[in-house]
Order: sequence, then structure tokens, then C-alpha cells
Amino acid sequence: MKKRVIACTGGIGSGKSAVVAAFSALGIPAYDCDSRTKALYRSDRALARKVADLLGEDVLDAAGGLDTRKMAAKLFSDKGLMEKLEAIVHPAVGADFRQWAARQDSDIVVMESAILLEKPFFDKFADFTIAVSAPEDVRLQRVMRRDGFTREQVAARLRNQWTDARREAKADMVLTTDDRHAVLPQILELIDRLKQKSV
Repeated sequence: MKKRVIACTGGIGSGKSAVVAAFSALGIPAYDCDSRTKALYRSDRALARKVADLLGEDVLDAAGGLDTRKMAAKLFSDKGLMEKLEAIVHPAVGADFRQWAARQDSDIVVMESAILLEKPFFDKFADFTIAVSAPEDVRLQRVMRRDGFTREQVAARLRNQWTDARREAKADMVLTTDDRHAVLPQILELIDRLKQKSV
């Protein structure tokens, strides 16, 4: 079965997780790149070995998986290592996605990746890309409530990410999550277009 892959991306507080949950509620399977990467760090011994060869043996935990705190410390002290790490990790996650997608009994699947456009690799899997956006104040309030951060802390995180406008310029569709735009009709419109093969 040929899969149509909807890639879903968005910045912190954009409502991306709620959009993916809506797809799932409609019976469309969703793959979360972030959570699967963390799972692979624990379970994929070949990946752990390659990362340890790059960052050092001390990033391995007692079970043979990867200690993300130790990895973060190494990356913080040497920014050049991040690209090398991504060159190892992204192909492993891509292979995991392909295997996962093949197991799904659906002709449409969703891939969720916060860095889909910022760090191009996963975009090659996508037939259609959604940028999930929301007004900045809405995003600030969401993250403050969810994570207990101050407004200044959330604003600093937003400044370190792409703007919604930059993301939207590269996406095939913008899906807005605020008090004026219902998410479900936007998703149903996209699914209808995909099924009619008009996108």
C-alpha cells in the first residue's frame, strides 16, 4: 500500500501536539520523531555504539543505551558535534519511520517533527507539509501554563526558533490553532484533498 505522508511541524506552543492528536482521533497513525528518537537512544544498540564512538564511552548507560544528560553536556561544550550527531541519528530515525509506516494499516500517516524544516532530512519523507501556527501571545500562554515557565523564559525560547512566518513560507499548508479557527475542519479538508489526490 502506497503511503501518503503528512509532515506536521511547528514551534513551541504552536499546538502541534493537539493537531497530531486530532489526526490520531480520526484513525490516522502518527509518528513522533522526538519521542521515537529518545526510544531509539534506549533500545538501538547499533545507534548507541555509533554515538559512543563520536562522543565517548561515558555517554553509554549501564544498560548499553545512551545517557541523554551526558550527551547534552558534551554537545554544549562543543557545538560542532551536533551536526556529526545528527548525521548519525537522523538516518536511524528515518529507517525506524519507514519500518513503522509499513506496518500501519492506513494509506495516510503523519510524521511529527519540530525540526522538519530547520534541519532538512525528514522532509524527504513528506508528500505534504503542514506548519502549525498560532499568535505569539497564545503560544506564550500555552507554554507558561504547560511548563510553569515565566513569560521571559518562553519568549527566549521563541527567539531561538524559526518564526512562524519563516516556517509557513516553506510549508504546503498552514494550520492555525487559536480561538477563532477550529482545527478539525482544517484537517478534514486536507484529508479530503489528499484522498482525491489533488494536492
